[in-house]
Amino acid sequence: MASLSTSNSTLLMALIVGCVMMAASASNFYQDFDITWGDGRGKILNDGQLLSLSLDKASGSGFQSKNEYLFGKIDMQLKLVPGNSAGTVTAYYLSSKGSTWDEIDFEFLGNLSGDPYILHTNVFSQGKGNREQQFYLWFDPTADFHTYSILWNPQRIIFSVDGTPIREFKNMESIGVPFPKNQAMRIYSSLWNADDWATRGGLVKTDWSHAPFTASYRNFNANACVWSNGASSCKSNAPSSTKGAWFSQEMDSASQQRLRWVRKNFMIYNYCTDAKRFPQGLPPECRMS
Repeated sequence: MASLSTSNSTLLMALIVGCVMMAASASNFYQDFDITWGDGRGKILNDGQLLSLSLDKASGSGFQSKNEYLFGKIDMQLKLVPGNSAGTVTAYYLSSKGSTWDEIDFEFLGNLSGDPYILHTNVFSQGKGNREQQFYLWFDPTADFHTYSILWNPQRIIFSVDGTPIREFKNMESIGVPFPKNQAMRIYSSLWNADDWATRGGLVKTDWSHAPFTASYRNFNANACVWSNGASSCKSNAPSSTKGAWFSQEMDSASQQRLRWVRKNFMIYNYCTDAKRFPQGLPPECRMS
């Protein structure tokens, strides 16, 4: 009986591993994304498992998701432009359309060789942004792939890097702060030239002798509510527990501790401490944090 039990256990483990592998390989850039601009500079490779964007003096490139989402846990692995990437920006974000759009941004500001990338984050709600926070990363984002995640549920938005939270934007509609919750958003990414502002405020220009500049993407995963034909794949009357843990997820004490570690050691700009920028007083959400 022991050998039968062992055999059954082995079979069960093989089935579990097989399911996990199927889930992991189910994401395919051909199925999930369209390359929208760049005249061939954006490429889907390796049977849909890898996507690359490139930038040269003539043009950058970009892609967008086929699906729109209204809340979700979105993960993507990126490997950024190596070497002298000054003047370039790799943007990876969620956004809706229209003049009162919502948007959740990661932007990676290029650098001179040897200097750290700046990770720029922002949250727009109903067309209003001005909520920038910027960070250095604690690793070289050009040497390997790293996972950049957005958790977006009705209570909060959490930006994470390799599972470490770097920013939380809470729903504070109760004090008059608009929160993105009614507009479905697509995922976008682009690699483009922004040497008028990206590196040291535009002082360092793009060195085109290093072109083409290339960023790479893999292992996209969206555990999310897909918006289609005016309806969400998450039934509104269903309990939150059926939509996945992310739908009601909060930061536990360990996550809050990691967030404090990032803010203390790697945050280089926070709009909530920029009193000169807001002479009439800091935004209300800043006074609550």
